[in-house]
Amino acid sequence: MQAMEFAVDNIIKEVAKPIDAELSGSQRKAELQAVKLSALDAKDLLVEIDKLQKFIVDIENGDIQEDSDFGAGFAERNAS
Repeated sequence: MQAMEFAVDNIIKEVAKPIDAELSGSQRKAELQAVKLSALDAKDLLVEIDKLQKFIVDIENGDIQEDSDFGAGFAERNAS
């Protein structure tokens, strides 16, 4: 989780950098697209961090239980 938070911090630092004003149309568009994709990646990471934190809290509170292994299925129980 710390690695994800570190990655988000790095992405935010990169997005905060100004875009070179001397870039031509297509270069500027590509740079803006890269910034947009970086921001979306940061958003996705933040969502995953939140899900992971909630999962950890649920485990600590005992809200998540192990899946039951029923052992024998229908075919095994009815095999002769």
